[in-house]
Amino acid sequence: MLTLYSYPTLFGVADNNGYGLKVYAFLKLAGVAFRQEHIFDASSAPRGQLPYIVDGSDTVGDSSAIIAFVERKYGVVLDAALTPDQRDTDLLVSRLLDDLYWVMSYSRWKDGRYWEQFRDALLREHPQLTAEGLMAAKEFNAKRYYYQGIGRYEPDDAMGRGLEDLQVLANLVPESVFVHGPSPSSIDAAIYGFVANIYFYDIDTPLKKFVVAHENLVRHCRAIHEAISQA
Repeated sequence: MLTLYSYPTLFGVADNNGYGLKVYAFLKLAGVAFRQEHIFDASSAPRGQLPYIVDGSDTVGDSSAIIAFVERKYGVVLDAALTPDQRDTDLLVSRLLDDLYWVMSYSRWKDGRYWEQFRDALLREHPQLTAEGLMAAKEFNAKRYYYQGIGRYEPDDAMGRGLEDLQVLANLVPESVFVHGPSPSSIDAAIYGFVANIYFYDIDTPLKKFVVAHENLVRHCRAIHEAISQA
């Protein structure tokens, strides 16, 4: 059986990282049988990043590559009816989510207004962790943020960048259906992966305030959450 290796849960979502939750939601929507293994250490993962899957003799990393692999191997048709324009939109949204990822991560590990609440939530939900280990991860992430660029932003400027990303999503997501129609496709799973990790996040960041204030984003998030909970 396919095994998904991804980060642990937090605040009731199946993975507290947007990319892992994206893959989790996609597999659920696609009806592909899998098991999930929660890990913290990504050092043995392809490119040293989570999520990744192991399926027989195949090991695949990167959320988009995982989805492409699963579509080919299992004949998944979630995106089969999409037009070229819709596929272009999906790629653009995926790249936007890459940008939003850095802001979300910054809000947890670097922004001093929220770091202690995030740390305490991890320690509460995952008692095998230690404060010393999380501080080491915080310092490691600070280096990543600096070299990526977001770490050179002041907190309010970083949050402003994320709010711009969320505004695009709020403009894109319909009021009553999914992005491309009445049935969800892979881009809905991707959006859910990130928005759910903001909406269900029990810390009142500017990102969460924005999502809560936009009914279409909340409806979309809850619709996917319910669909994968029942799958």
